[in-house]
Amino acid sequence: MTGSTGGAWLLVARREVMVRVTDRSFLVGTLVTIAIIAGLIAVQAVFASRTETYTVAVPPAATAMAETVRDRATGIDEDVVVELLAVTGDAAGRAAVADESADAMLHQEGGTWVLTTKSQPEEALQAVVTGIVRDATVQANAAAAGVSVADLQRGSELRPELLEGDAQRAQLVTIVGFAFGFLFYMASILFGVALANSVLEEKQSRVVEIIASSIPVRHLLAGKVVGNTVLAVVQLALYVAVGLVGLAFTEFSGLVTGISGPVVWFVAFFLAGFVALACLWAVAGSLASRSEDLQSTTTPLTMLIMVVFFGGLLLEGTARTVGSFVPPLSAVLMPIRLLEHAAAWYEVVLALVLLLACAALTVLVGERIYRRSLLQSGGRVTLRQAWRAED
Repeated sequence: MTGSTGGAWLLVARREVMVRVTDRSFLVGTLVTIAIIAGLIAVQAVFASRTETYTVAVPPAATAMAETVRDRATGIDEDVVVELLAVTGDAAGRAAVADESADAMLHQEGGTWVLTTKSQPEEALQAVVTGIVRDATVQANAAAAGVSVADLQRGSELRPELLEGDAQRAQLVTIVGFAFGFLFYMASILFGVALANSVLEEKQSRVVEIIASSIPVRHLLAGKVVGNTVLAVVQLALYVAVGLVGLAFTEFSGLVTGISGPVVWFVAFFLAGFVALACLWAVAGSLASRSEDLQSTTTPLTMLIMVVFFGGLLLEGTARTVGSFVPPLSAVLMPIRLLEHAAAWYEVVLALVLLLACAALTVLVGERIYRRSLLQSGGRVTLRQAWRAED
């Protein structure tokens, strides 16, 4: 008997994989998700490379300063281009702004430079004009005083410093950290619900009784867990690959190599965490006897996965550090800490070992509950009833 059923779990796993990969909704969903990821990255790339052209109305008295702004604008902000519209005076300039022939008017009032816009400030243009006007005015005042600009500015420089790296990397860490949590949440819910429904359908149709007479129930559970885990990891790896390739065409291209390591670790943590969750989803399906029961048996799992997702988004500081060692929170939090360069290698190894130990314990306990509840019918089976039931 042992020899003839030793590979039964592999047959079950193969069946789980074949059923899903031949399911049109699964394939369409995967392709749509890939398209969404690619689309979001494409939008990011387009917005990052897009330049904004501003038309500035210029009265005769402001011509020299306006030409300086036009010539230096791109050097201050590569996404800002300034075009000039000559007007006869301030009144004509205001009229041009009012009828939207110009985005703004640059002029002087009482020795002060003024940038007039219609209803709200053009922030990118205002930042560029402010910097150029200030520098040009300082140069003129320095020349009038017979000193150099360097003398005037000596000691006034402010050098920004971030404890967690440059601003661009911090932005990428936020984006990728959210992606980690969302992908874990999405895969756990989609594959988990499908797995629980599959177990319930086999139980309702009595097919499981025929299967259980041919192979050990633990082999059935192992096959379902392995099959769904393989599908989830392959799908996740596909999404990650598309994301990394897409990032190579955005403003974050220089940072892709630096985040590849944490991404690989995320896949490893995801694998360990998903095995435990897949087993629990199968248990949730075995405890139910009707579709109405499934909602109550799966609710705790749904809440747990939401805790992992929101924990990845909201936990900071010490709470994030502690959470990165607590399964299954560690499946998301530790890779995020790796992105932030906030975790040593031994912390990563320890967190993964703890997650694997939790997964092993979950499988052992879950196998007992699954085996003792799968063949029980007539109503929802409680955890206590399943644990105490005879084999």
